Amino acid sequence: MSYRPLVPFLPACSAGQCLPLLQEQFVLRAPILTCQVALYSFVTPLASSIMAPGLPDLAIKYGITNPTVTALTLSIFLLSFAIGPLFAAPLSEIYGRVWVLHLSNLLFLGFNLGCAFSPNTTSFLVFRFLAGFVGSAPIACGGGVVSDLFSERDRAAGMALYNVGPLIGPAIGPVMGGFMAEAVGVQYDFYIVAAICGIAAVLGIPFMRESYAPVIRLRREKMTTNLEKAPARHPALTAHQMGKWAYLWINLKRPIILLTRSFICFILSIYYLMFATFPSLFSEVYHFSTGISGLTYIGLGFGFISATIFGVKLSGKIYIYLSTQNGGKGKPEMRVPALIFGSFFVPVGILWYGWSAQAKAHFMMPIIGTTIFGFGLMTTFLPIQLYLVDTFTYAASATAAASTIRSLLGFAFPLFGQQMFAALGYGGGNSLLAGLAIVIGIPFPIWIYYAGERLRARSSLTR
Repeated sequence: MSYRPLVPFLPACSAGQCLPLLQEQFVLRAPILTCQVALYSFVTPLASSIMAPGLPDLAIKYGITNPTVTALTLSIFLLSFAIGPLFAAPLSEIYGRVWVLHLSNLLFLGFNLGCAFSPNTTSFLVFRFLAGFVGSAPIACGGGVVSDLFSERDRAAGMALYNVGPLIGPAIGPVMGGFMAEAVGVQYDFYIVAAICGIAAVLGIPFMRESYAPVIRLRREKMTTNLEKAPARHPALTAHQMGKWAYLWINLKRPIILLTRSFICFILSIYYLMFATFPSLFSEVYHFSTGISGLTYIGLGFGFISATIFGVKLSGKIYIYLSTQNGGKGKPEMRVPALIFGSFFVPVGILWYGWSAQAKAHFMMPIIGTTIFGFGLMTTFLPIQLYLVDTFTYAASATAAASTIRSLLGFAFPLFGQQMFAALGYGGGNSLLAGLAIVIGIPFPIWIYYAGERLRARSSLTR
């Protein structure tokens, strides 16, 4: 497996003298660092869904009678989760990935304890909002870390390793949260999240190292004797020609620029809309208890795991084959065939889930549907992330822009989803979602495959 150039890690000696030793050290460092970021990225999506089975208990605890407010206690996390990456990603491209990850994890720990001890609905919503805001940093920075560490040919494996965290978290969270809420109370869900944050901090703070090359180079230059020349060699990371706040503003608005001025980033972000959520029916239709309802997410998790194993092989083999056919030169569009393949599974899973639920078939039938959906989701999620990372110079800002769209729909959908399914039924409502997945999810990847290179050439933010 090959990794990114070792220039950021070179000490004060020639590359030829240091390269063999540092290659051996870096080969060990890259997977370990990716696993550490994956652990950070596991905690926040886990927290977003862990309280889902316990929503009725939470409504009783705080005396909530409005179903929209009950849904808001869950989805408000995703509202701030959509805003946070717009700040976290560019900050990681100014000051480095590590401090953003560590600080967000510690704040996330504190705000989840605030959720656990909240005396009323208002304070709970405030702490839940703040938790989503700071918890978005690992999702915003994760793609950038993979871009830092892995070469283009091996980036699929690195991205798959990282994505285990953010995709398995939402599946494991309800399994844990259902039984916790049923046995000892919904507030213990947040104690569990805080405890995992503590474990992540103990493993991450002493051992995690910076991966962003420009920041590492600048820090090394500042350690030299001539401190005045160091900033001049790295103008992209220094504000010596403008005020600090003006420089910060230029970087903070980069994800918005990517989302609004890069058509490719916008289209791929819209593609994420199909995967924001699917409704929970097992407590109402199948009359499962709170704990058993959480177990129904295992199907989704199984789909994620199987797609992670299969998707990384498929994406890697397609990319290597196409780049070999192109004289050994890879292009971001070579990630798209795997996306096209996965996009066919998503509407199949949604329709299977919706109509088996509508027919009140055996409970395993909708779970099989969620497994197919999860397989399609992960098989498409991976090449989308890889395409954005390969395409844009500022990888973290690109993935943050996509995360913003995805999280905004994840916030909005539960607020009107209940009314939609009440009017259309599980079959009709999911048919609507499947139709959108077909209309948006299948044609656009095919179009990007043929037109992507021309569109990339128009943007100044692409590599």
